[in-house]
Amino acid sequence: MSPFDLTRTLAPDDTAAALRADVADGLTRDPKELPPKWFYDAHGSELFEEITRLPEYYPTRAEREILRDRAGEIAQAARARTLVELGSGSSEKTRLLIAALRALGGPLTYIPVDVSESALAQAGTALLADHPGLTVHALVADFQRGLTLPAAPGPRLVAFLGGTIGNLVPVERAAFLASVRRMLAPEDTFLLGTDLVKDEATLIAAYDDPQGVTAAFNKNVLAVIDRELGADFDLADFDHVALWDRDNEWIEMRLRARRYLTAKVPALDLTADFAPGEEMRTEISAKFREAGVRAELAAAGLRLRHWWTDREGRFALSLASPEE
Repeated sequence: MSPFDLTRTLAPDDTAAALRADVADGLTRDPKELPPKWFYDAHGSELFEEITRLPEYYPTRAEREILRDRAGEIAQAARARTLVELGSGSSEKTRLLIAALRALGGPLTYIPVDVSESALAQAGTALLADHPGLTVHALVADFQRGLTLPAAPGPRLVAFLGGTIGNLVPVERAAFLASVRRMLAPEDTFLLGTDLVKDEATLIAAYDDPQGVTAAFNKNVLAVIDRELGADFDLADFDHVALWDRDNEWIEMRLRARRYLTAKVPALDLTADFAPGEEMRTEISAKFREAGVRAELAAAGLRLRHWWTDREGRFALSLASPEE
């Protein structure tokens, strides 16, 4: 095996087929909704990177603080020879984990999993330049559609960072955690990033910045549909909305129609009517409490072993292992 390998488990047209299915389903629902993964074309990824640098958007900084302060403890607890990262993206924060695991001595294999082949190739090349001796086996895959990991030495640490689990509704979270449990051997561990419940003003500000970057990010899903499916959405016809759902303890991002309009999606032979003020949900971002995380892990057959937060208690990393 070379220091960098890449395995494609998604066919070239899988992403396009998934977009068509999601848009056809979402625009015919009542109320309408679209999955947040379609924010992330090249422009959307750039906008999200800009969001992470906004003073109002604390999750990325808080999680990085935990990794900076606790990566050594995480490495000691996991003793992993293989690090698997689900939804790896740029692998930026993961560098702290890689450095801590390599400091334990011995070889390390890194398996980043993402739907973007270009992001995997770019991140893998950069990591190998900075960490000679590291082995990278990138996997082009959708971790929500079932995942078979390549053979790699154990123990393995499977990481799902960034609070991304909050984008899943409870039934999706349960299915995802159960799939993670099936991946794990008895000596493996699972590192999960979760944003925590806090005051409403702080939460809303993180998803509705005065600079309008999050608004542009939210509307980018319409630009993706226009480009990929030949739709005629006008981004100026929609307002960005962020609200806190106290009952479900999650933020919702929505797009609100400014006027009556009909959007045509020729690739799907579909039209979607919007009434003035009608809202379409584009993302949920659930916030968590330690007891809830512990319970959801336990329901999937995982036992929470360690719980770390940043100094202000805004974000948490939890390390779990299979129930014995």
